[in-house]
Amino acid sequence: MAGQRTRRRIPEATVSRLPVYLQLLSDQFDLGVTNISSEELAELAGVNAAKVRKDLSYLGSYGTRGVGYEVEFLVYQIKRELGLTHEWDVVIVGAGNLGQALAGHGGFTERGFPVGGIVDIDDRKVGTLIGGVRVRHVGELAQVVQARNISIGVITTPGSAAQDAADALVAAGVTSILNFAPSVITAPHGVSVRKVDLAVELQILSYHEQRRANARQATSLQSVPGTGRRGASA
Repeated sequence: MAGQRTRRRIPEATVSRLPVYLQLLSDQFDLGVTNISSEELAELAGVNAAKVRKDLSYLGSYGTRGVGYEVEFLVYQIKRELGLTHEWDVVIVGAGNLGQALAGHGGFTERGFPVGGIVDIDDRKVGTLIGGVRVRHVGELAQVVQARNISIGVITTPGSAAQDAADALVAAGVTSILNFAPSVITAPHGVSVRKVDLAVELQILSYHEQRRANARQATSLQSVPGTGRRGASA
């Protein structure tokens, strides 16, 4: 139809950077910044300016030469693209230490993801209150999902129970799953799955720390007389 333009599908790499831009832009807005250049946003985000401009072009935002991007409008654009212009209730499967910590974390609600339900298989936890939400038995998961029209589930069970939790979420009608359990889960086509593995993240940080340690050691050796690199002898 004339006047309408088919929107391009946004690459996953760009989608993963949009929440970073959103947080940075929100912080700048709170500081009273009204306009920001791609170079300034790139520096804050730790990427190059060309990547920022490319990412934002998928939103239909191109900025103005000499002025940059209007921060408030760009925040709105990103929120709209990420579906953050309204709240998405989530259900947590697993009321153990991690589940309790997430349910009691006000950041979920502040970011537009209020905890609409918590379920567990342990009868000792069923009926207790966590973050103002009463824990229900996992057998009532479908009722919780349907009552609150929930489409996002969070798995905080032990690894051995993660797949069962995922299967139960899918059967209940959940179409997006955030998996904190230390195991890989499978889901049918059409169900989005994201995994948060804290051990893997720590191992990545360990890699960077090891590189820094090796660099310090190399610098230290170079400063000791007689240990500097010399040309190879015949």
